[in-house]
Amino acid sequence: MQFPGFIRPASAADLPAIDALLRDAFGGGAEVALIHALRKAGAMRGEQVIPLGDGIIGTYALSAMVAPVGWLCLAPVAVAPDWQGRGHGRRMVAQLAAWADQTATPVVVLGAPAFYGKAGFSSAAAARLTSPYPVAQTLLVGVGGAVPQVALRYPAAFG
Repeated sequence: MQFPGFIRPASAADLPAIDALLRDAFGGGAEVALIHALRKAGAMRGEQVIPLGDGIIGTYALSAMVAPVGWLCLAPVAVAPDWQGRGHGRRMVAQLAAWADQTATPVVVLGAPAFYGKAGFSSAAAARLTSPYPVAQTLLVGVGGAVPQVALRYPAAFG
């Protein structure tokens, strides 16, 4: 029996596996197109994976927000369908949230508050943000106890 490895930065060799994982996890190519556009635009700031043998079972991407400068956006986050429900997604996101808090790097995510909240992101911290997307599904980490009042501008790839 194989066990997943430690979360690590994605390498160039992982890119085809990331594409396949995103297609499997989301049932289509929209997220693959998103990460390709983020990479092409130079907006990608980091991609992490959970390795398993010669493949991967989890991934997430961080891109630079257009505004506020210095903020990051988490998207997409994916776990292989056969590995979902075992805590691997929460493990990835919680590790990122801990890093964001320790380095005071604001990271915003648009997603399910119940999932991201358990991993350390806060809906309350995002309450005063303005966004082109629903603020009720926007969460924030890396700002300490602050509740900033800023307008979010995502990279053009988010269209």
